Amino acid sequence: MSLVMNPDKNARLADQLVSDLERRVLSGELPPGSRFPTEKAVVDSTGVSRTVVREAFARMSAKGLLVSRRGSGAYVAESARYQAFQITRDELGEVDDVHRLFEMRTPLEAEMAGLAAARRDRQDLDAMSSAINALIEAPDVDAAVAADTAFHVAIARATRNDYIVRFTEFLGVRLVPPRTLYLRNSDDMPREEYIRAIADDHEAIFAAISKRDPEASRAAARAHMQKSMERHEQIRDAFDAAGAANVSG
Repeated sequence: MSLVMNPDKNARLADQLVSDLERRVLSGELPPGSRFPTEKAVVDSTGVSRTVVREAFARMSAKGLLVSRRGSGAYVAESARYQAFQITRDELGEVDDVHRLFEMRTPLEAEMAGLAAARRDRQDLDAMSSAINALIEAPDVDAAVAADTAFHVAIARATRNDYIVRFTEFLGVRLVPPRTLYLRNSDDMPREEYIRAIADDHEAIFAAISKRDPEASRAAARAHMQKSMERHEQIRDAFDAAGAANVSG
């Protein structure tokens, strides 16, 4: 009798194993240069199949966290301690997760706007203005999300700091999935109203940056982040109320 494998189950198990191994590496439990547990040891300790372990090891290698040495085994990469900060899409599945991300973004966005006000040029202002217009005129959710992200990236570029640009682009991508979900499904806050509220915030930031007023720019950016958190709170409350109504009905 042949054994029927479940690819989806194996993939989920590999995801869990990679998450655990990555945590152990990045926390220092498995320091750079140390030997990885053998396939057999992982199989014995977790109960998963060798297929799952090999898939997890392959992913760890692709992430640059594991290196294989012929005849010696697998080791934690020496560069593992320098791996980039990451936020996966799976970590942004709940409104509370997005709320925490906004809290982290607030000081970054504020300082970014202040620097942009001091360093921006005409081209930067044109990019911000175009992004605002694209948001207002967006024909669908994906276009609105792209325009929203483009506005923040334009501010980042105006800082003349490549590290800020790269970090902002990274965070922007992570905000797309939950924001898309809410724009498509929130009946409590109509899509047009939601987009107009974001556009108003962007226009306030743009006006302050245009005037080369760093303090006003920081204040407008902080206000935008605070309002964004409040909007997500309203959406969560609306979803919770709808869920309770469905249960009682």
